[in-house]
Amino acid sequence: MSVKQTIELPQGNLDSGNMLVNIGPQHPATHGVLRLLCELDGETIVQIDPDIGYLHSSFEKLGEFRTWNQIVPLTDRMDYLAPLMYNCVYVMAVEKLMDLKVTERCKVVRVLCMEMERIFSHLLWLGTTAIDVGAFTPFLYAFQERERIYKLHEAFTGARITTSATRIGGMMADLPEGWTDQLRNFVETFPETLDEIDSLLTRNGIHLGRTQGIGTISGSDAVNAGFTGPNLRASGIDYDLRKDRPYYDYETYTFEVPIGKNGDCYDRYLVRMEEMRQSLKILDQALRRLPGGPINVDDPRVSLPSKTDCMNDMESMIHHFKIVTEGVRVPPGDCYFAIEGSKGELGMYVVSDGGEKPVRWRVRPPSFVNLSVLPQLAEGHQVSDLIMINASLDIVLGEIDR
Repeated sequence: MSVKQTIELPQGNLDSGNMLVNIGPQHPATHGVLRLLCELDGETIVQIDPDIGYLHSSFEKLGEFRTWNQIVPLTDRMDYLAPLMYNCVYVMAVEKLMDLKVTERCKVVRVLCMEMERIFSHLLWLGTTAIDVGAFTPFLYAFQERERIYKLHEAFTGARITTSATRIGGMMADLPEGWTDQLRNFVETFPETLDEIDSLLTRNGIHLGRTQGIGTISGSDAVNAGFTGPNLRASGIDYDLRKDRPYYDYETYTFEVPIGKNGDCYDRYLVRMEEMRQSLKILDQALRRLPGGPINVDDPRVSLPSKTDCMNDMESMIHHFKIVTEGVRVPPGDCYFAIEGSKGELGMYVVSDGGEKPVRWRVRPPSFVNLSVLPQLAEGHQVSDLIMINASLDIVLGEIDR
């Protein structure tokens, strides 16, 4: 038995002689399993339809069948380019619903993790975008620096990508000995490599020709489209949740929010380059203010007793057993919490009925919204421009097909 599948563009007019071309889902320039269904008039894009769903993993539904802490491993698989950031925002949403205040040390450690991941994510974007424009050396430099952050991941969590580092009320463990020294070394030496990449790309004639005036969107249109993060700021809109809706004492850190003017691929490049420099400033300040003390809250509802207590005290053993077997119980209610992710506003919405599992878990992923603007940015441009426009949006399919 054969099955015939017909594919039609919503407003396509292929009788005109235009050509229908698939780019992806198995194509490196789509930055993941994304299928772009393009109607072309020669090399000009007449219409484009992004087709998602090839990586659908049902994370949100899976979360409804797992205890609150068991959801943490699902979060780092959404954006495997910034896993610690997703670990953090999920537990921050649950903690807000529980009205749970984490320790000062935990706050600063999470800031360290989130800003490290911003650089980590931007470096992958920088290296792969350089490949798309035809520059190979910046890719090698960027991935060399990402490897240093991978080692920090591994030293802290035991994994390079699937970190699963956070817990409700704290972290899986405190920072290992020497970890902050390694991060300090990265903060001090990374700018040299970033300057080298800047000298190779920022004033490069080929890079300028491929990015300036390409994929332009005005500030008002970017707001209407739901853009957030670097893509929105590149269009001249000064909006950053760390400044406008601060969390974890971000209002006490000194850093600037880079803003573009033209809203094109080049401005999106410049904004992310400067964001990495600003994240280094935040990391430096956070390392200086990192306090001592416990990293987990002293709350028997959420925190496991120490191994020593567990082995020597019957109540502590029972306490440990109940948290592990039954899970944390979250009061009834719902909560939305958002942070400034590496790709834009990253929000988590959780609903509890008072049990050990969420009734609903929904994610506001920046890539899903940003990708929806691709047709508006690309139509009328050349196929080669589509590659740069798609790269400039910095999408990851794991959080789109959640």
